[in-house]
Amino acid sequence: MRLASAKVGPFRSISRSQSIAIDPSITVLVGMNEAGKTVFLKALHKARDALEIEKYLILDDYPRKDLASYRKRHQINPDTAVILTYELSKDDIAEVNNELNTNISEGYNFEVYHQYDNQISLDIKVDETPVLAAMTTLEGLSNEAIEILKDSQTVRQAYERLQSISLLTEGEQTLIERIKTSLDKAKDLSGWDMITALEIWHLIYSKIPQFLYFSDYDLLPGKLNLNDLKRRQTLATTNPANEAKQIEPKHQAILALLRMADVDLEDFSSGPGYDQLKSQIESVSINLTDRVLEFWKQNEDIEIEVDIRPDPSDAAPFNDGPNLYLRIKNKKHRGVSTSFDQRSRGFIWFFSFLVWFDSIQYQLGLVGKASEKKQILLLDEPALALHALAQKDFLNYIDQLSVNHQVIYTTHSPFMVHADRLHQVRVVEDKGDEGTIISENLSGSNARTIFPLQAALGWNIAQNLFIAKHNLLVEGVSELALLQTMSKIIEDHGEKGLNSSITIMPVGGINNIATFISLLNGNGLNLAVLYDYNGTPDQKIDSMIKSKILSKKSVFNASQFRDHEAPGENTIASDLEDLLEPILYLEYFNSAFRKELGETIVLEPDLPPGDRIIQRIEKYLLKNKITLRPTPGYNHYSVIIAITMNPPKHVSPALIKRFSELFKYINQALK
Repeated sequence: MRLASAKVGPFRSISRSQSIAIDPSITVLVGMNEAGKTVFLKALHKARDALEIEKYLILDDYPRKDLASYRKRHQINPDTAVILTYELSKDDIAEVNNELNTNISEGYNFEVYHQYDNQISLDIKVDETPVLAAMTTLEGLSNEAIEILKDSQTVRQAYERLQSISLLTEGEQTLIERIKTSLDKAKDLSGWDMITALEIWHLIYSKIPQFLYFSDYDLLPGKLNLNDLKRRQTLATTNPANEAKQIEPKHQAILALLRMADVDLEDFSSGPGYDQLKSQIESVSINLTDRVLEFWKQNEDIEIEVDIRPDPSDAAPFNDGPNLYLRIKNKKHRGVSTSFDQRSRGFIWFFSFLVWFDSIQYQLGLVGKASEKKQILLLDEPALALHALAQKDFLNYIDQLSVNHQVIYTTHSPFMVHADRLHQVRVVEDKGDEGTIISENLSGSNARTIFPLQAALGWNIAQNLFIAKHNLLVEGVSELALLQTMSKIIEDHGEKGLNSSITIMPVGGINNIATFISLLNGNGLNLAVLYDYNGTPDQKIDSMIKSKILSKKSVFNASQFRDHEAPGENTIASDLEDLLEPILYLEYFNSAFRKELGETIVLEPDLPPGDRIIQRIEKYLLKNKITLRPTPGYNHYSVIIAITMNPPKHVSPALIKRFSELFKYINQALK
């Protein structure tokens, strides 16, 4: 089961309810500081906290401008803070169908409404006729009962009608009792006309994923007094209302480490000896160190050292009983160790996260909460203090986490975004009076908001400029995005896409190709060129071929693949976009500029004749005096980004053939 979408609001700065699609693996919230990224995470966290600590509090969570009017109706008509839509997996569906005789299909989903009184309501829709049909096969039913089951639309309706039978058989009495048992479970729930829906809920409830939230406040300290921690824990137990004041995040972090080592605070006064306690904690630390070094590539000569000892000469509270010390030993410098909290902020964060996550897994497993569930990880500005390359290491770790857990994280760092996975990005903006707005539409977002995405793309290009062995030079980012998207699409259709070893490099126009080749050629790299064709050979390209700077076999233009039956030969003037059908391109054009076009929908018959779809559209806009930007024409990249964000689900065999031939030629040239 996975979270398919979340409808959040009203909640804090999210003034109005808005639904956001959640990626099956990783969802990235990108936005400026104070835009509302954390607000979205906290709304989800409070809906279904895995540790059952977080709850909705109207004074803290309801939008302040509407709080006074809402408080008057909160007790009798609480608002909904979050609506979570879950989609069942194939295994879940098979289990439900087998257990309940339903006939739900792939993609089945249901909604859970989380209200400000911390109660939930459900919206589970199911066709009960297959369930009734299965009941007709039960033994001991009369013809009258079978006809009632066949004519009924719901199990509740059948139950009421079955009771009208004057003389019930033993089989009918058993069936009525069975239905009554289900009805009794729903008697305190209003609106449960569909008994099978309630049975589905009871069957899948234990598998619904819960949320785990981690932020920069949950860091491990370098040392902590264990007697002080024990006192705080006692005060928190006797007065739960003040628990947050007594048990701060640093205390939670140490408790997490102790839980993983199977050590209780009582053990330090009346349990095993010093050596056993230390060895238990060190065992966990060694395991965590190994896990850190699996992804931490900045310095692989470090070890975690844990010590437990008193220090009467220290200042209070560290002079009272045993202290737990965390130190980092550097093998490169003859084992010199430093206090954990004196290490780099990035390392402290990374190690603290691993302790937190592993301890949460241990804690949930210990109480039986995690037996069938997978958590959804909410990471608030993860790895912000890490070096750019270390952030990339952490992205790899997130990829590993996403195999078993959906991950939703916030960032404004360009190094925490996969440039080739923009479909996972949701932009978060503060719209003033409108409050926080979360959207999947990158092209319509504020330039400052999407700057990390632009920087991520630029950084990806810049780093590949020096390390890629196989490079395909194209004119601009539109070509890069379209080629990446189409490669994925044709692979999904069983054809060969662009080799993963090939780096697509936008050079800013055909005039820059010669400059880039001059820069790259000396590095012994393999190069190919793909450019738009205006109907005549390009003199600069021809000159590089004649000078043997480029091989003719590694130079391609879009026109050579327009006719999928005869690839490789120059044909009519063509841009890369002309490998798409005009009707498909126009569909995304109309979508990308829906706001600017108003009620106008541009169709192919409306366009003037011509060979290139872009030129035809620009002539149409000029003729009809339609302005889509301050300068004539339109932003071609907006159309391509719309295709990238929402790839077509159905494409023609001819389109697949055109791009598969294009990738075949390029792969061969850069073998």
